Amino acid sequence: MSALTTAACAATMTLTSGCKPAGDAPKPLAPLEAASANPAISATLLRQSDELLARHRQMIVLMDGEAALKPAEREAVRAVGLMLFHDMQESIRALGETAARSTDPAGLAALSQLLDRIEQEPSWFDADRLAFKEFLTQLSQQFSTSQSIAGLKLAKRASEDLGVLAEIEDAYEQELRDTFGRFAQRGIVPKREKWTDYVAKLKALYARERILKDYATILPDLQARPSVVAETPAGTAATAGTAASAATRGPGKEEREFFGRQLPPKTVLLTFDDGPHPRYTDEILEILKRYQAPAVFFELGRNLGSVDASGKVKPGPGSEVAKRVLAAGHPIANHSFSHGVMSKFELDKVRQEASSTEALLDAAGRDGQALFRFPYGARNDAALGAIEALKLRSMMWNVDSLDWSDPIPKSIAARVLGELGKQQRGIVLFHDIHARTVEALPLVLDQLKAEGYKFAAWKDGRIVAVDAPAVEAAPDLAGANLYRDSVALVIGIDQYKSWPRLQHAVRDAQAIQETLRTQFGFRPENITTLTDGDATRANILRALNAMARKGGDGRLKRDDRVFVFFAGHGSTRKLPSGRDVGYIIPVDAGTDDLQTDAIAMPQLQELSEALPAKHAFFVIDACYSGLGLTRGGAAGSSANFVRDNARRLGRQMMTAGGADQQVADDGPGGHSVFTWTLLQALSGKADLNGDGLITATELAAYVAPAVSAIAHQTPAFGSLPGSEGGEFIFELASAQEQALSGDSNQLDAKASALAKQADDARNAQLQPVAQATAPAGAAPGAAAASATAVQVTLKGLDGTDTAIATSAAPAPISARVAAQRANDRGLQLYKERRYDEAEAAFTEALKLQPKFALAANNLGFIYYKRDKPAEAARWYRKAIEMDGSRALAHLNLGDALLRAGDEAGAQAAYRAFIELSPQHARAAGLKAWIEHPDSAPKPEPPR
Repeated sequence: MSALTTAACAATMTLTSGCKPAGDAPKPLAPLEAASANPAISATLLRQSDELLARHRQMIVLMDGEAALKPAEREAVRAVGLMLFHDMQESIRALGETAARSTDPAGLAALSQLLDRIEQEPSWFDADRLAFKEFLTQLSQQFSTSQSIAGLKLAKRASEDLGVLAEIEDAYEQELRDTFGRFAQRGIVPKREKWTDYVAKLKALYARERILKDYATILPDLQARPSVVAETPAGTAATAGTAASAATRGPGKEEREFFGRQLPPKTVLLTFDDGPHPRYTDEILEILKRYQAPAVFFELGRNLGSVDASGKVKPGPGSEVAKRVLAAGHPIANHSFSHGVMSKFELDKVRQEASSTEALLDAAGRDGQALFRFPYGARNDAALGAIEALKLRSMMWNVDSLDWSDPIPKSIAARVLGELGKQQRGIVLFHDIHARTVEALPLVLDQLKAEGYKFAAWKDGRIVAVDAPAVEAAPDLAGANLYRDSVALVIGIDQYKSWPRLQHAVRDAQAIQETLRTQFGFRPENITTLTDGDATRANILRALNAMARKGGDGRLKRDDRVFVFFAGHGSTRKLPSGRDVGYIIPVDAGTDDLQTDAIAMPQLQELSEALPAKHAFFVIDACYSGLGLTRGGAAGSSANFVRDNARRLGRQMMTAGGADQQVADDGPGGHSVFTWTLLQALSGKADLNGDGLITATELAAYVAPAVSAIAHQTPAFGSLPGSEGGEFIFELASAQEQALSGDSNQLDAKASALAKQADDARNAQLQPVAQATAPAGAAPGAAAASATAVQVTLKGLDGTDTAIATSAAPAPISARVAAQRANDRGLQLYKERRYDEAEAAFTEALKLQPKFALAANNLGFIYYKRDKPAEAARWYRKAIEMDGSRALAHLNLGDALLRAGDEAGAQAAYRAFIELSPQHARAAGLKAWIEHPDSAPKPEPPR
C-alpha cells in the first residue's frame, strides 16, 4: 500500500467506505457523513467564545475617548484596560487549549460549529469578529498539518476567515481616517457598519463606569504606590533630590526605581513586556538588529517554563526564544510568573512569583544585574521591598504605547512619538506579543533616528546611552506609511474626433487604474478616470486644477502623492524663437490650433508646482519634445533614503518618446509597448535593490532601455521645475498568494520573448557608479550587480542624453520577507515561461524559509511543466507535509502521480482535493473517475 493510500486510510473522515491495496480498484465514493459535535466541547467553546467577545467589547468601550479623560481617570482606565487585555489573552489561551484537545471527529465538528458562529452569527457586528483573529491564527496553524481531511478543511476555513478579518481591519483603519472600504464576500459577510455606530451600539450594552466598578476589587491602588512624583517638565531631568522632595509616601521613587524621566534629553530606552512569543519576539529582534537599537525584554515566567514545588526548573519552548534574545545582545528581565496584581498579593506570593521567574531566567542564560517590572505597574512599598530583598531593581516607564489596546500600528507609533515629543526622553513600554507592535516599531524607530534621538541600553546595572552606529540602518517602512494619501488622474483616449483614432489607449488607462488600486493602495474614490468623450480639454484642466486646490479642504495634504497618467496623442509646435513646445491632445482638440485646443507643457508645469502634495509624477504615453526641464535625480543610495526623500518635494515626468517618433500602439496584451513595459516594471521588475520600493528614477531606468529595445521610440525622463530632488515612490506589496496549478495564466510566446528582451536590455545598459570588480568568468553585468549604485543613460525631457543613477545596494530585509519576494519573482518568471530562472527563484525562497509550503508547491509545478512528474510529486508532498490544507497541492500531486503512472496514488490525492475544494471546476470529473474508473473518462492532467 502506498504512503498516500495509507494516509487516506488513516484519515479520520474519509470519502470511501474502505481502503484497498494499490492494485485493487477503489470502492465508489460514499456520501460523506458528518460527525455529530461533542455537546460538552460545543458548550465549552460557546462559553469561552462569549467570554472573549464580551471582553473585546468591554475593551473598546473602556478605551474609547480615554485620551480626553482627566489624568487620574485616564490612569485608572488604562490600568483596568491592561487587566482586561490580559483577561482577553487568557480567553484566547483557553479557546486554543480546547481546540488543541478537540482533534477527534466530534471535537472537529464542534470547532466547525464555532467557525459557523464566527462567520454567520446574525447578532454580531462585523468588528466583533476581530476578537477571534488570534484564535483563528492558532487554529489555522494547528490544523494545517492535520492527518484528517476534516482537520485540513478546518485549517483552510480559518485561513480564509483571517483574510476577511484583515480586510475588516483595513476598513476600520480607513474609517478612523474618515474613509471606509469595501469588503470581500467569503465565509464572513461583513455588515459594513461604521466604527462610530459600532461603538455606540456597544455602549448600549456596556458602560465604562460599570466596567471600572466590576474591576474595582482587583484594581491596583494607585494611591498606595511607593510614591507620587510631580511631572517633570519636558527638557529638564529629574534629580534624586527633587524626586524625594516631591514624594508623598515612602522613599523617593526615583531613587528606588528607574523611570524615563532620569534619562538625558533625546534619549530612549525600548522595553518589551509579556514575552517571549514564539513568532513576534523574533520579528522584533530582526527590526532591532536593522536599526541597531538595544532593548530590554521583560519575560513572564509561565512563558519560559515551570518550576515545581522543590524548585526544579523545567524550561519550555519559550526558553529557546529567550536565548535568542540574549544572543542578539538584549538583556532579559523579570515580569513575574503569572502577571498578577502583585500589590494585592501576600508577600510570600510576591517572593514566589519573582523567585520562580528568576530561576527560569537563569536557566535561559541570563547574567548581569537583574531587573523587575511589576505587572500593570501595580506595586506598593511592601511589594517593592520584597523584590529588592531578592536583589532585583524595579524599572517602570513613562511612555506607554498602548499597543495592547490599539489595533492600528500607525496610531501606536503616533502615540509614542507624541509622548516623546512632550517629554523629550523616556522608557517606552511595548509588548512583544502583538503583530501590530511589529508593524508599529519601524515607524517609531525611523522617526526617532530622523529626529536625532539616542538609544539607551541596560549595562552593568545602569542605563547608558549608546553611540549611534557608523552606518545607520535602512528603515523598513511599509508602503502605506510613506504617504498620508494617494490621488490619481488617469486619462485614456481612443476615439478622437479630429486626430487618428487609437486602439489601446483606453485599455492602457484602465490597466493603470486597476494597478494603482490593487497593487499600490490608491483608494477608488481618489482615482479620477477620464476616457474618450469625457477627456475633453475642459475636463482634464478641471481635474488638474481641482487637485491643486485640495490643500484647503483637507483632501490633498503635504504628505500626499499625486500620479497623473495620460495615454493618447501628443504633439510638438516649434516657436519662432526655435524653441519647441510640447502638448497633450484632448479628445476634442482640432489639428490646426494647438494653442487653443491642446494642453501645453508649461501649463502642466505650472499645475505641478501648485500641487500641495509632497511628490507628483506625470507619465505620458505619447511622443513629443519641448520641455526645457531639469535633469534626473541622483542615486538614491543613502541608507536613509526614505527618510531624506520625505523631506524633499518631487515633481517628475516620464514620456513615451520624442517629437520625431510615434508610440507603438500594438504591444502585448492589447497595450501600447510603453504602457505594457510600464506595467511590467511596476510588477516589481524595476525594484533594482530589492528594498520593496520603486522610485520614479528606478522606473525610468527599467522602462527607457526596455522600450527602446523593442520599439522605435526613446522614452524620456526628468524633473519638472519646482522639484527639490524628491522621488515619487511606489511601494511593492507582496503578490497575492498564488499557488501554481494548471489554471495559472502565462504570457503568450511573443509576450514572453519581449519580456525577456526588455529585461536583458535594461541589464545591459546598467553601468556601475561605485567601483566594483566582478570575479573572473562572471556573467556580464556582474559588476553592476555588485555596485552600490548604477546609472543608465537615457533621454532627458529636453531631448539631451542624461545619465540617471539609482541605488543598487541590497536592502537589509528579514529572511521571511526575502523568501516572499523570491517567491513573487518566481511567479513572474513562470508567467513569462522562464522556467530555469523560476526554479532558481523558488529554490532560493525555500533556502531562506525551509517551511515555505507555497514555494514548495510552486517549485513542484515548475518541475511538472518541465515534464518531471516524479520530482514534481516529491515537492508537492513536501508542501502537503508543511501545510496539508492547501487544496491545490493535493490536486497538483494527483496530476503528477497520474502522469507518472501511479493511478492509485493519484486517486488518493484527488480524494483529499475534492474534500478540501468540492466546488472546484475539476472536482466533479475527478469524483466520477474515482467512483467509476472503468467507465468514466480518465482525467487528462494539464500540460
